[in-house]
Amino acid sequence: MPKTKLFISSVQTEFAEERQMIFEYILSDPLLGRFFDPFLFERLPAIDQRTDTMYLNEVQQCSVYLGLLGTQYGFEDAQGISPTEREFDQATLHHKTRLIFLTGHSAQERNEKQNTFIQKAQQVLIRKRFTTIDELKASIYAALVNYLIEKELIRVGPFDATFYPSATIEDIDANKVSEFVQIAKARRGFKLPETAPVEEILVHLNLMKDGHITNAALLLFGKEPQRFFINSEVRCVHFHGIIVEKPIPSYKVFKGDVFELVDQAVDFVLSKLDYSVGTRQVNIEIPGKYEIPKEIIAEAIVNAIAHRDYTNNGSVQVMLFSDRLEVINPGALPLGWTTEKLKTLHTSVPANPLLAEPMYLKGYIERLGTGTADIMRIAKENNLQAPDFEQSDDFKAILYRPSSDQVTTKLPSSTHQLPTNYPPTTEGVPQYFRSTSVEVRNLLKVLEEEMSRQEIQDALSLKDRRNFRENYLEPALADEVIEMKFPDSPNHPRQKYLVTEKGSEIKKQLK
Repeated sequence: MPKTKLFISSVQTEFAEERQMIFEYILSDPLLGRFFDPFLFERLPAIDQRTDTMYLNEVQQCSVYLGLLGTQYGFEDAQGISPTEREFDQATLHHKTRLIFLTGHSAQERNEKQNTFIQKAQQVLIRKRFTTIDELKASIYAALVNYLIEKELIRVGPFDATFYPSATIEDIDANKVSEFVQIAKARRGFKLPETAPVEEILVHLNLMKDGHITNAALLLFGKEPQRFFINSEVRCVHFHGIIVEKPIPSYKVFKGDVFELVDQAVDFVLSKLDYSVGTRQVNIEIPGKYEIPKEIIAEAIVNAIAHRDYTNNGSVQVMLFSDRLEVINPGALPLGWTTEKLKTLHTSVPANPLLAEPMYLKGYIERLGTGTADIMRIAKENNLQAPDFEQSDDFKAILYRPSSDQVTTKLPSSTHQLPTNYPPTTEGVPQYFRSTSVEVRNLLKVLEEEMSRQEIQDALSLKDRRNFRENYLEPALADEVIEMKFPDSPNHPRQKYLVTEKGSEIKKQLK
């Protein structure tokens, strides 16, 4: 992000030391130095150009004019105007932000023209008096921070509570809001009815005020959230080995609101995991589970999307390897927290509270900070290696796939334990594991007698209809391992799917 140019102006003979101190102060301050590029004429090299013209050009190019006014008026040109007043007039003409700081002298102590200049300045902007250099520094700091807040270059509140300047109610999908209310009412007893106006629902959720739409509203219910926040997408990738390497078997970039992102990313991971099916000895429905329980996959992905830093240009990344799943988000733990604290029951401190509340109401997250503790508990109940959490530039959650080899080793490029029975590259990995036919195999495992699309999808705990159709149903039909009950009418309202003779042979092998 380019810095904001700031022009420091004063009578040259009166504030030479102060100008230099302000220049160095702004550059050295961790916050101001990040956002402002101060201009000081003493720092310019000698050039073949009239100084008054050069300074006026610099004022025109700056965004902020900072003037120090004391007792002296300074050198006067042919029209009797000082360079300092010329620079102020130039800043006014070009609608620059003008900050004037006055010494504590009385009017009697000032030059008569300086008093006239100060009166003109007082009519058009807020000014601040100072008596010491420390007071001046404090006043400049406060004024520049206010400038950054007003320009929304920094925030004093959460990102999700910030209003998006150009967004309107037309950018909100009313159907998404209605669906949310229906589910939130059933799961959490949401008070408003589905028929309530969209504006009323958004105001109730603190997502709208005085006609202004918050960032959270766009991320939750926007028609095109990525039009406002291109970095809110989720990138999912699948590798056959335990390291990042090409060729990449499967790579997807998902877009949509936060609920759609969660569903799509979870379904992507599930489509690459093995699904085991039990028997009907206890239940009428055939019990089944994924090698990594869906609950902890969803929890890790929800946490990444709900708690990430949306001001960061990075995106959430979901990376599935042969031994583990890594969920990475551009975010940081609350100040003072450690990754070890996440492994126990802890309070919930959401980075995006207005985003978290509707996700709670729709049943995607819990309020009490049980998410990561549940991940640890469920992994242990399923005899999986304890998940890891890492915090560096990004936050990473690592969930381990089951391994027949319990011996682990430390890889030089990793900070966590990896099973040794997985090769570091795809060399030697059977084609059976390289292919994406795991989706078709899982479909065959749950398909009994004849079932509808929705019944198969529900049996596999998948939410994304498009993902199911493209990665499960269509490949299975193309491989002729399943067939339609009404092949001449693919969109038949009572369409069912059956296992073919070829599919039955594969089912026997899978069992």
